[in-house]
Amino acid sequence: MLAGANRITSGDDYKMVVRRGVRVVGPHLVAYLRRNPDGEPVRFGFIVAKNVGNAVRRNRVRRRLKAASFSLLPSVRPGTDVVIRALPSANDVSWPELYSEVEGALAKYQRPAVTLRVDPASNPVNR
Repeated sequence: MLAGANRITSGDDYKMVVRRGVRVVGPHLVAYLRRNPDGEPVRFGFIVAKNVGNAVRRNRVRRRLKAASFSLLPSVRPGTDVVIRALPSANDVSWPELYSEVEGALAKYQRPAVTLRVDPASNPVNR
């Protein structure tokens, strides 16, 4: 289970991550990731709406997301806030598939951006 320091508890913090964070969309979830300016430890928040299913199904999805986040916690850069929104299809997905989707969303965010630099001398338009 995630420690209190690793959970987003404030509604304002949820809003900030969802509105200003980077969105990574998958078939069963949407992950919002944002660097925390305060440099706090990695924090996770979960949104599992009623369209996912009844209370039993929503809680099962939430527990699975928490378990995946807990095991992936060491691989996330410190100071990152993550909000994971479960889509209705998350209810029917297997544990390994859900885990790999969370892992992929975190990896996609942490991948360094590739910058293409073009040498003006080698540009065929300038010849």
